[in-house]
Amino acid sequence: MKFKYLIILFSIIIVITVLITVLLPQLLTGLTFNFITRPLLIFILLLLGSMTVFFLLNYRLLSLLEREDWPALAYYLEHKIFVKGRYSSRKVRLLASSYLVISDFASVVKLENKAVHIKPSVVRKNALLFGSARILSGNSQEAAAFFKTYMNHCKAGDKRWMRWYYGFSQLLCGAFSSAQAEFSSLAISSKDALITGLSAYFLQSSLANNSLKPDECRSIAENGRGRVLKALKNEDNWIKEAEKTGTDIHIVIVKKYIDEAGKWLFA
Repeated sequence: MKFKYLIILFSIIIVITVLITVLLPQLLTGLTFNFITRPLLIFILLLLGSMTVFFLLNYRLLSLLEREDWPALAYYLEHKIFVKGRYSSRKVRLLASSYLVISDFASVVKLENKAVHIKPSVVRKNALLFGSARILSGNSQEAAAFFKTYMNHCKAGDKRWMRWYYGFSQLLCGAFSSAQAEFSSLAISSKDALITGLSAYFLQSSLANNSLKPDECRSIAENGRGRVLKALKNEDNWIKEAEKTGTDIHIVIVKKYIDEAGKWLFA
């Protein structure tokens, strides 16, 4: 549904509620109106006013998002961030995501370099996104260094994926021992079924063929596989688990491997 239609629908609901609230005093005592209806009416009017102001202030942004006009959205956000200096986490994340959609990886790095000097916290909050950009651009060595740097300086909810991507970038670099160590740890101890399953899958499919201890690799892979089977039972639940993570860039990057891992896990 279009953003403007959502606002209109919400406004209609609010107006109807206001009318009902205004008419209620005819059926209620004055005391009830003063202590219940009037505060409710004031709250509803304030809510409607806040929604209207929000829509008007963000109309351009919402319109561009609705149209999925990523180049225009990037241009709009560049003005807000680089010219006006509004380095909010939300705007930086949106701009980085817009660059990634149009495959402008150099601009993602430029954004990160500016943000890290002006407002480092927004880079830490979006570390998973900036690290993913390096994977997409093919800079696996830079990606490994980035994930290692920010692994313990990112949002708590991103830390497990930062660890996984550190192992993944090491695998892409051909640093098999480091990748094996990271994936082995995650396959054994991660509480996230996707991360456990993906780690086990790569231990079995890639690292076992490049490891000095292939039997250990396969053993840990089977351990991780067993943990996923116990938690999710079947491939349908694996697919649902993947869908719950949404369409974040870091999930889209490994979607193919999630599908492959699902087939291996529940074969």
